[in-house]
Amino acid sequence: MLGKGIIKGMAETARNFIGSYTDESRLTTVEYPEERLPQHENARQFPFLVYDGEAPMAGLRCVACQICEKECPPKCIYIVKDKAKKPDFVGKAQFQPATFDIDISVCMSCQICVEVCPFDAIKMDTEFELSHHDRFGALLLDKHQLAKSNDYYRRIHPSEAGAIDQRREEEVKKAEEKAKAAAAAAAAKAAAAKEGAGTSGDAGAADAKGTST
Repeated sequence: MLGKGIIKGMAETARNFIGSYTDESRLTTVEYPEERLPQHENARQFPFLVYDGEAPMAGLRCVACQICEKECPPKCIYIVKDKAKKPDFVGKAQFQPATFDIDISVCMSCQICVEVCPFDAIKMDTEFELSHHDRFGALLLDKHQLAKSNDYYRRIHPSEAGAIDQRREEEVKKAEEKAKAAAAAAAAKAAAAKEGAGTSGDAGAADAKGTST
């Protein structure tokens, strides 16, 4: 029949139009900003720095290795390594960033910095409300503005953060076991050395007694 395709298409359009008002699963708009849709776990906007504990600057995971700075395609990351070191989560002394800046006006949200970081120190945020009156200064974020807690990271990326926390706990246990084994070995070596010194001392005293006799 002539025009059958047009009628079929119009019927489909009408069905979708009515469904967008009556089918709850197809309601794609919300009363923003009063009502907000939850962010997907794999959503990403701009990077942030993860810290452990209560003190952001003392707990930063970043060791200023500068890999992310070198691998960043638009070169929006700027890092200056501090001269001082601090212990990391397994007690190993590591450098820390004296300066860590990200220009989010240049950042392309590619996530390469996250992928190349060997310390799980930089992750992608899901925050998208970044409007500001200062169109230049507010887009250059330093380490104080970039630092967010591991609790926040677990909240926005629970699966990924959970896997990282588990791996870090295993690394801590291995480090503790290694430290205990090293301490035990050192104690055994000291005891053996002490015993050896005592034996040689007794032998020397016996030789001296025999000579005098």
